[in-house]
Amino acid sequence: MRGLQLRGDPSVAADTISGVAVTGDIIGVALATAGLPRPEEVDPARFWNVPRPPSRVFVGRDRVLEAIAQTLAFETNGVAALTVTGLGGVGKTEVAVRYAYTYQHRYSGVWWISADSGANMTAGLAALAHRLAPATTSLSDEQGEAWALAWLRHHRNWLIVLDNVNDPTDVEGILDVGDGGHVLVTSRLDLGWTDSRPQASIRLKTLTTVDAVRLLTERTGQHDETAATEIATLLGELPLALEQASAYITYRGLTLAAYRDLLRDRSGEFRTQGKLGLDPERPVGRVWAVAFDSLSATHPVAVEILHVLAWLDPEDVPRDLITALTNGDQVAAEGALSQLASFGMVMLTSDTVSTHRLVQEVLRTSDSATKSELRPHQQAIRLLSDATPSAPDNVADWPRWRALLPHITALAEHLPDSTDTALGRLLHLAALFEASQGLYGQAAAHAAQALAITESALGRDHPSVAIRLGNLANRYSELGRLGEAVTLLERAVLIAEAALGPDQATVATYLGNLATGYSAVGRLGDAVTLFRRALAITEAALGPNHPSVATHLGNLATSYRTLGRSREAIPLFQRALAITEVALGPNHPSVATHLGNLATSYRTLGHSREAIPLFQRALAITEAALGPNHPSVATHLGNLATTQRDLGRAAEAVPLLERALAITEAALGPHHPDVATHLGNLATSYVNLGRAAEAVPLLERALAITEAALGPHHPSVAIHLGNLASSYVNLGRAAEAVPLLERALAITETALGPDHPDVATRLSNLAGSYLDLGRAAEAVPLLERALAITETALDPDHPEVATHLGNLATSYLNLGRAAEAVPLLERALAITETALGPDHPEVATRLSNLAGSYLNLGRAANAVPLLERALAITETTLGPDHPDVAIHLTNLATSYRAVRRRTEVIPLFERALGIAAAALGPAHPTSRRIRELSQRSDKRIARLSPEAEHRDG
Repeated sequence: MRGLQLRGDPSVAADTISGVAVTGDIIGVALATAGLPRPEEVDPARFWNVPRPPSRVFVGRDRVLEAIAQTLAFETNGVAALTVTGLGGVGKTEVAVRYAYTYQHRYSGVWWISADSGANMTAGLAALAHRLAPATTSLSDEQGEAWALAWLRHHRNWLIVLDNVNDPTDVEGILDVGDGGHVLVTSRLDLGWTDSRPQASIRLKTLTTVDAVRLLTERTGQHDETAATEIATLLGELPLALEQASAYITYRGLTLAAYRDLLRDRSGEFRTQGKLGLDPERPVGRVWAVAFDSLSATHPVAVEILHVLAWLDPEDVPRDLITALTNGDQVAAEGALSQLASFGMVMLTSDTVSTHRLVQEVLRTSDSATKSELRPHQQAIRLLSDATPSAPDNVADWPRWRALLPHITALAEHLPDSTDTALGRLLHLAALFEASQGLYGQAAAHAAQALAITESALGRDHPSVAIRLGNLANRYSELGRLGEAVTLLERAVLIAEAALGPDQATVATYLGNLATGYSAVGRLGDAVTLFRRALAITEAALGPNHPSVATHLGNLATSYRTLGRSREAIPLFQRALAITEVALGPNHPSVATHLGNLATSYRTLGHSREAIPLFQRALAITEAALGPNHPSVATHLGNLATTQRDLGRAAEAVPLLERALAITEAALGPHHPDVATHLGNLATSYVNLGRAAEAVPLLERALAITEAALGPHHPSVAIHLGNLASSYVNLGRAAEAVPLLERALAITETALGPDHPDVATRLSNLAGSYLDLGRAAEAVPLLERALAITETALDPDHPEVATHLGNLATSYLNLGRAAEAVPLLERALAITETALGPDHPEVATRLSNLAGSYLNLGRAANAVPLLERALAITETTLGPDHPDVAIHLTNLATSYRAVRRRTEVIPLFERALGIAAAALGPAHPTSRRIRELSQRSDKRIARLSPEAEHRDG
């Protein structure tokens, strides 16, 4: 049966119109979770990360604090959990901070999580795992979260604070971990908590007038209770407004009465209505109105900075952005930030600036103007546009992208109806970066908004719209939404042809992208037509030796390879390589790409030994050009490792794959889909080494990463399900494999349609498990359908057709229908010889299968020459010490025994066993199987020897 494949050739697509990207063939690995401490075995060493100490003045909340403590202390059914709700600025976070500090003696550890999104919740729990067990840093955030939840389940006396929760479903997981600890939640909303734990809640109201007056007098050190009462009333007794008013009074040296008069004068300012009918913004707005009067007169730059900050994420704005707002004047920037911090308007660290969310809302909804020619949101767009690197694929710039991405995201959320083309371009670039990080859903959302902005601003038929369509199409493809991607790409081609004419090189790029989309949905013939047209246009427009011609040659060659026409692909790849070396120099990264493509075609044709030096050169070029830790280095390491594995050198492949994994995790993070691919590749090497049990956790992690990153219905999930099922089969757990393979088939049919070649692969794999379980009759219709799909989708003479013919023949043999199997195997052999050449390793496989059917029919004499030829092919192409040579030696020994060439049998078995033990180890299943057959054969030959026959007589 056909082995399960980790990954076919990657798609070829462009993110921009700068050219159709040609990729290498395989990327691959991640660290195994072996060696991680079990959560229940990690001691509850004290942990603490509460972000700040409590405020010096704490009034009006003592009873609330006691109520929290009593509720958490007396709750015994499950995790003790309580929610503190209330308006923005009412002091929820301050209550949580005060509780953590006051009652920390109750707990072995306290962990604070800013839980305003599911992603932040996951990241916060993963950070707890890292604190408890540093080895968990090798896990994805999702796996770190699972580890942390398991730790909480096995331990007691902990407190988790979840600050600013917006969605009750984000916290459900932590409430199901048992009865060992406490969870304290803060949230603006009191909605949805009755149907989802936590159910105990305390709603904070604004302070009483008495407590508000006390806060003002204690914070300012003044005792004018009459003025303090009027201030408290004007500010609605809102703690945030009172705290910031106190800071302003103290900084300016004002009396309470003087500040009251300022408030009265500005009582009409900032009259805005908050969300959900609440109005916490009004008192805060009054505070800001007074503060702005002072700042506008003395530090107008500070006012402008604050207005721009309102449009960014509230947390961790890089301070160098503020310097950019002051035209590079760092002294002015630091002075402005100092003033804002003194007034309590921002919080500073050595590197970042943070602003309260409610303050941002007030500023965004106010009509206060600044002195700049641009409105604050326009300044924010320009600020981020100038700050973001122009090449999202430059690894050196990724730390900067990561720092800025939350602010780009916040800006996009605040401006959903914008038609600013600068914002469109910013979101376009952000989507490209997000895609490189595996954030495909977020990338698609930003690409869609960029497209909407560009269409609104420039019209639906503008050439820039075609660029945005291509970007969104690529994001949809990554999400498995292939049909939608094709529709967008078709529209992009029409726009480009209408705007630029049909013979422009740019149009060729769009044609190449559309061809890639067609390939993904199984329209391979249409793809070849477009690739040929793209190549012709580019040669005519740019000349036959332009680097873009090499790109299109590579794409066309890849499509030929997909169609099983690898021998036609090789001269195209060779020409692409030659063009690129002359145009860009022999050490350019693009040369490495073309070397990899050419080497892959050699592998496809069974010339793995010729591929090795090409892959080695590609790796050396990439390391020299991009550095040893670039993700492209991981790609070439994976390619080289896979080829080593082809040659029976699985042990040599493992360290290459482990290094590729380490690079990928460091560059892209442990939860990137590429890490899942590397895990699968490493697992395959383990299986080849007879270490299937070690492969399973890698494949399980690969599946979890892919489902989390791409969703449970993505075609890549089907691939990882198939790989995991294959490992189960290797361990004799075929019954467990069947539901995985059935799910993989359902996903593939839904995502790609019932007639896609990948559906044939899934059908064949499922049928293989049925055969392992003795359900051959159920396997036959699946294999017949797989064969029909492949013949229609690819070509009756495609090598894949030969694979499915062989699989169907195997099912016939299992049903005792050997005579029906023979013509199928003979056709499979003919197809393989024609497509791949008479000396390809796959030909040896076909010869052995046909010989096996002859042996089943008692035609051993017909089987022997086939097996001898299979052995000769394998020794020539893979070397005399390859594990496959051991298999062919064993098959030949069996046939010699059948034709009574007894003296030749034992030497073949001995050589086969020596090869297998050396290459795979004596405990490998293949070695054990050869040993069993050899021992059985020894006994049988002894019984049939002349001496034995004489004694029996």
